Amino acid sequence: MTTALITHADCLAHVTPEGHPERVARLEHVLHALEPLDLQRVTAPLAAEDDILRLHPAAYLADLKRQSPAEGWAQLDDDTFLSPGSMTAAFRAAGAALRAVDMVLGGEVKNAFAAIRPPGHHAETATPMGFCIFGNAALAAKHALDFHGLKRVAVVDFDVHHGNGTQELLWDEPRALVVTSQQMPLWPGTGKPSETGAHDTILNIPLPPGSDGAAMRAEYERLVFPRLRAFAPELIIISAGFDAHADDPLAELMWETQDFAWLTERLCAIAEEVCGGRVVSTLEGGYDLRALAVSAKAHVEELMKAGQ
Repeated sequence: MTTALITHADCLAHVTPEGHPERVARLEHVLHALEPLDLQRVTAPLAAEDDILRLHPAAYLADLKRQSPAEGWAQLDDDTFLSPGSMTAAFRAAGAALRAVDMVLGGEVKNAFAAIRPPGHHAETATPMGFCIFGNAALAAKHALDFHGLKRVAVVDFDVHHGNGTQELLWDEPRALVVTSQQMPLWPGTGKPSETGAHDTILNIPLPPGSDGAAMRAEYERLVFPRLRAFAPELIIISAGFDAHADDPLAELMWETQDFAWLTERLCAIAEEVCGGRVVSTLEGGYDLRALAVSAKAHVEELMKAGQ
């Protein structure tokens, strides 16, 4: 068994305006950091439209296509842009997450990391938000449930910003446990502990600005790990955002690289207990290029250790 790295050059063709934090260089730095690692490298397919339509309505998809520019940019909201290559990139990003699920559940690899952009965890059912077009992690969860027939899937999101899109997309899904930790207060303003979903399958862990990795570890030990064990998912999907790093310019948590490694190791250990170690990870945020690169590498190295 090994770890798959799933990506595609099309994800570099999603170009944002000068000065935008979600830029091409993010993925370039991640891929450069992962170059020395002995990973099974897989070309991300394009997601089929039917895959997207599991969670996003046809009218939303049609509207995105209509707004896709032939040149320059189309601005979808204050933070989210389409360039001529963005729709293809978004279909590759979703396709990478789905291919990761297929490979892990098919026994080809123990776990997989989808190195993708645009990210996905802020995209709601019919609303692009926060740099995100399609809900990649939520789509992966639904693919595992509806296509592969799993009974329980967990999504764990440790991005510094709340995964409002994943929460909204899976709010009514009793087969999916959604666990998110996030700085609070911080954009987008969702993620209160009282937001528990239609079936009590959403667990939000707000973390105060300035809190460090020790505070995160305590909350995961106290709340998250017991909940994961009790739910006993057949697959764990990670929304891996690295913007909780102390060097990140968009937030105020004080995690260090070793905190991401610790959290990944613990999640993989729980996966080994409950679901044969089956883990799929998808790239979300992280906007300091150095911190993003070293943290993503530490994350993937822990996946590789677990995949041996």
